[in-house]
Amino acid sequence: MNMLLSVAVLVVLSASVFAKESPPKIQVYSRDPGVYDKENTLICHVSDFHPPDIEIKLTKNGVEIPNAKQTDLAFEKGWKFHLTKSVSFKPSSGEEYRCEVRHMQNRKTITWDPDM
Repeated sequence: MNMLLSVAVLVVLSASVFAKESPPKIQVYSRDPGVYDKENTLICHVSDFHPPDIEIKLTKNGVEIPNAKQTDLAFEKGWKFHLTKSVSFKPSSGEEYRCEVRHMQNRKTITWDPDM
């Protein structure tokens, strides 16, 4: 059984090493429609990236929002990964909420659009 597990791990690592580098697709949205002064959840979903060297921050006016929760790293077909980070927030007029993503050496920032 240990031999079988070792072979499975080797196959996974080999496939991952040969997978092509892919930049992440980033989506920022809220669980409910954006309404000022109403509790909501800010969500940043990052998908289709490889390798899994990634960091996600949710920010309010450029400062990281504490107590954000992140899902476990998961992979899809083709050895591409996805990850979601979320945090409770109460948007106010004039505030700017963003998802900042660092993948490898590249950085990208997406601003939440409240559609208000």
